[in-house]
Amino acid sequence: MRTRTIIVGTDFSKGSYVALELAVDIANKIHADIQLMWVCREKLLYTDDQNNYVRNLATQKLEDLCEKHQAKLTNTKITSMIMQGKVAPILAAEAEKVNASMIVIGTNGASGFEKYWMGSTAVRIVQEATCPVLSIREGFNFHKKLERILVPLNMSTNSRQKLPVAVKMAKAFDAQINILGQYENNTQAQTVGIYIKQAEAFLEKQNIPYTTEFMQSKNLADDVLSYAETINSDLIVISTEQDNVLSSLFIGTNAQQLVHHSLVPILSVHPADINTIAR
Repeated sequence: MRTRTIIVGTDFSKGSYVALELAVDIANKIHADIQLMWVCREKLLYTDDQNNYVRNLATQKLEDLCEKHQAKLTNTKITSMIMQGKVAPILAAEAEKVNASMIVIGTNGASGFEKYWMGSTAVRIVQEATCPVLSIREGFNFHKKLERILVPLNMSTNSRQKLPVAVKMAKAFDAQINILGQYENNTQAQTVGIYIKQAEAFLEKQNIPYTTEFMQSKNLADDVLSYAETINSDLIVISTEQDNVLSSLFIGTNAQQLVHHSLVPILSVHPADINTIAR
């Protein structure tokens, strides 16, 4: 069986360490290698000596992280690399180059190194990557078992296409899927109801335990976060694309709200890349 690859971006912050811990857990579940990456910002005001000092320090930190986490991996390996430039396009390009199953990043920002992963940078990584991106805030309780995966469904025809990825994660962690159907008016409710029935049939065929909730939503992102808290969700799987019919779906502002504010890890999936996690 060919070994998969998970790209993990680090800025040596607490959030990125939590992301690495979760990536190791996922790697053991799906039999994947880990490629740990630190992206050195394009040289601006640094002198050559300062730049060399930062690189040397980063190299040592990466070596220490690899040594620490290699012992936690089962029959796979962790390697590291340093690249220079803009974080989002470099991570996305490397993930495409190695045909990565996913990119894993922390979203809290750094304390001591560059503040790479905060805010818009995490969103840009999600937008530019051609594989699923798992974003994790520092406050995530890594030690809690991944038991509940929240999958919001809405009017977008792409909304259901994240289900195969959610199923892969559910099977890997022996978790259940919680479907949240969201609609803005009665006309949408009929369509979303059909999508939910199709999703339920798919999950039953895959032998995945699931629950279903159907609600009217004016702010899709806020309601997802509220519902995730209510059911004590461990992961939220969203789609990164939308139809042109509606603007208030999981793209733009709503996607940013979820990535920025969710205390639960967010797995962002491009509908065109629904099979990447199975690679």
